[in-house]
Amino acid sequence: MPTTTTPIPLDVPPALREAWERHQAIVKLGDPILQQVARPVPRFDAELRTLVERMAIIMDEAHGLGLAAPQIGVSLRVLIYKVEETLRVLVNPKIISMRGEQLDPPEGCLSIPGLQGRVRRAMEVRVKGFDARGKPVSRRATDLEARVIQHEIDHLDGVLFIDRADPETLEWVFGPGEDDDGNAAPRE
Repeated sequence: MPTTTTPIPLDVPPALREAWERHQAIVKLGDPILQQVARPVPRFDAELRTLVERMAIIMDEAHGLGLAAPQIGVSLRVLIYKVEETLRVLVNPKIISMRGEQLDPPEGCLSIPGLQGRVRRAMEVRVKGFDARGKPVSRRATDLEARVIQHEIDHLDGVLFIDRADPETLEWVFGPGEDDDGNAAPRE
């Protein structure tokens, strides 16, 4: 089970240090797995389905919108997300087209608790991959769903939202997922 064993590589405000210790199953910034390209899933078996179930539990407990396998210490190209009420699974996903542009809402990340910033993302993506049983999946996503998919695929490629964010928009958020105006930022 991953834990926070590396020093926190940012100047995290003391009020947020507890958030970095919460949800020990989620790998935090500083762990090298977050900067590695995840391996393709070779087999669609019970072990993969167990991984997806575990990811769903962890994501729900952390109140996240999405989670990639590297965020729980598993270097496999698996992501899950729940933008509305439906849990979606993408295994070995590939974005095949992108259109438009969006800058809001600010992004956050379960692996960097309390930090958020603005990231320029495509407004619409078309993604292909597989479900946990190996059935091909093709999906067109827009708005927040498109943002979450791009964020999670970045995790599979070893890229964090802070690598793409406008540095001037990065800020620490002190409420439970809220900015200074009380607006919730998605945590992916």
